[in-house]
Order: sequence, then structure tokens, then C-alpha cells
Amino acid sequence: MDLGDLVSPEHIVASLKSGSKKQVLQELAELAADVTGVPERRIFDILLERERLGSTGVGNGIAIPHGTLPELDQIFSLYVRLENSVDFDAVDGEDVDIIFLLLAPEGAGAEHLKALARIARVLRDENTCEKLRKSSEISAIHTILCAPQASKTM
Repeated sequence: MDLGDLVSPEHIVASLKSGSKKQVLQELAELAADVTGVPERRIFDILLERERLGSTGVGNGIAIPHGTLPELDQIFSLYVRLENSVDFDAVDGEDVDIIFLLLAPEGAGAEHLKALARIARVLRDENTCEKLRKSSEISAIHTILCAPQASKTM
């Protein structure tokens, strides 16, 4: 799965003001509702429910909030860079400034996991994240997100 299949330029927010994790989740729900047609409150509740299981702040200033909704008929994603980092209860204790929202239809188990893995793989690359943090133009951000990633051995 290519990240270009997940994120379009229309689903990139180059700079978002927000002061807390809850505000970020509310903003994400509002932005997603505008595109998906799913009620904002429904999306917000799904995101909060997922965060209660454990923070989606994966470290290095990155969070990948995600959830499933039966109302969706396809995977939806949204990339957001925050103007100011916020405490997201990340696993490494660092504040978050890069967020990749992923919402999937309820029955998209394997595709949802593949999408999460692809996002995590791209955002694990420090050079990619550095470029994303320095970019303020949507077209540049989209190009960075969709660039082929060098394979890494572990």
C-alpha cells in the first residue's frame, strides 16, 4: 500500500492551532466530518474511545489517532501539522506536532492494519519527519509523504 493511496492534497493541513490533545481530537473530528459526512461527535467519540485504550502518540512527536466506523465505505486519512506541539501522552513523553488521522470502515481489518503500518513506516524515518516539519506548502508535504521510502533493515 502506497501512502499516496491514503492521503490526497485536500486532506493535508499544513498548520493547525490547538492547545491540547482534546482540542486536537475535536479539530480532527470536525475536519473528517466535513469530508466523510459522518457526524463530528461520532468521530470524536471513536477517537476518544481509542485514546482511552492507550495513547496513539507513538513517539518522536508523532501521533496516529485511528478508529473504525461502520458508516464509512472506504478508508479516510488526514495529515495535520500542529503550529505548537501538544502533550498527547505519547509513549516517549514527548509532545506531538505531526498527526496522521486514519478512519476505516468497520470490516476493513486487514486494510486498516496495512494502512497503519504504512503510515508508521513513513513517519518512522527521521529525515522524512524533518522535511515535513520544515514544509508549509501542501504540495510539498504531499510530495514528501508520497515519496518512495528507502527500505531499512532492522
